[in-house]
Amino acid sequence: MPSSSVLSRSLLAAAAALAFSTSAQAERLIRIVVPFGAGATQDTVARTFSNELGQALGATVVVENRAGAGGSLGTSQVAKAAPDGNTLVLAAASHNLASHLYAKLPYDAQKDFVGVSFLGRTGYVVGVPAASGITSLQALLQRAKAKPGALNYASAGNGSASHLAAALLAARAGVQLQHIPMKSTGDAVNELLAARVELVTGATIGMLAFQNDPRVKLLAYSGQQRSRFLPDVPTVAEAGIPGYAFDSWLGLLAPAGTPPDEVERINAAVRKVLAEPAVQERLARVGVEAGTLPAAQFQQLLRDDWVAAGQIVQAAGGRID
Repeated sequence: MPSSSVLSRSLLAAAAALAFSTSAQAERLIRIVVPFGAGATQDTVARTFSNELGQALGATVVVENRAGAGGSLGTSQVAKAAPDGNTLVLAAASHNLASHLYAKLPYDAQKDFVGVSFLGRTGYVVGVPAASGITSLQALLQRAKAKPGALNYASAGNGSASHLAAALLAARAGVQLQHIPMKSTGDAVNELLAARVELVTGATIGMLAFQNDPRVKLLAYSGQQRSRFLPDVPTVAEAGIPGYAFDSWLGLLAPAGTPPDEVERINAAVRKVLAEPAVQERLARVGVEAGTLPAAQFQQLLRDDWVAAGQIVQAAGGRID
């Protein structure tokens, strides 16, 4: 039988090992990289659930903005990160759109990432300065046709979904608009408020706060159906461009090679967090139709969306060398 001193040392060693293990788990740091600036759609969404996700995973979750090059700077950093589940990117439709829009990217949107968690969808709202006197999408298009290339629109940046939403609208309507890329939806809306641009096709997240603002007139919503958050705003199709529909998925991606069990663990944690009424309410307040999918179904959504993104870019006539 071991002596009491040996037994005590063994118990102390076991306790220390347990404490170290618990501490190591608690100190795990998970980064959610947002490839756009503060106020961008992904940034707002990431901050609505990051604390709860950290609690569900027994880790500290931090949101990091890595803006630049139309979102490709931050996305590239995640593509090159260790595939251990500790570095994620909160991506949106711009992830696949950029792969068709840019002639060269420092990563492959499909091969360098694995889908981890679907978060929901958001649409886009066409807004103009109220001082312009424009009160309908048709009136806006008539002005654009009368002055080809004279009207400017601001977006969250080259390759952003707000860029392509407006470019597709212009292409379908047969008008010429001048693109002014900004760093985020918030910056684009500021240009609208200052009447330095004639319109913005901004994410619902960035436009909801202005539905009763006397400085802004919301003309149309990009989705197939009216947004439940803006029920009085007609769809673009209803307002004069039949067949137009454009929205964006939101989700977490990890570097390719991330172990399947790690992907499933994070996916399960996100699904648990998004089921919380408080998180659902926060997402609703910023115009996100929250939803979850198993990781395999989200991966299939990404593949299907990549094909659709190519069709949108081709229809919009966009290309950035």
